[in-house]
Amino acid sequence: MSFAVLFSTAADEDLQRIFNFLLLRELDSETADLDIPEKAIQAIQSGMNLFRSSPFACRKVGDSPFVRELIITFGSTGYVALFEIINETTVIIGAIRHLREEDYH
Repeated sequence: MSFAVLFSTAADEDLQRIFNFLLLRELDSETADLDIPEKAIQAIQSGMNLFRSSPFACRKVGDSPFVRELIITFGSTGYVALFEIINETTVIIGAIRHLREEDYH
């Protein structure tokens, strides 16, 4: 079975914020690697392939069996995606954060 993956407005904004942060960081660096922002977004998107096939394999968050999170590695840290399994065919991403950011709960 394959699940459709939808992004909330907040999750779309998170991806843009992550990309912009990485781009500005690299532009300010003496050893700038302007491929890093795109590679981070690609890593996040690749990690989300698990949602399409096995969303219940991800760690539960709170009391609901349908709210879960996925850790996505990137470099020496990574990202965490909070999502909800809406029904037997749909998953919606609620938020995406860097592992060192404040909690999104």
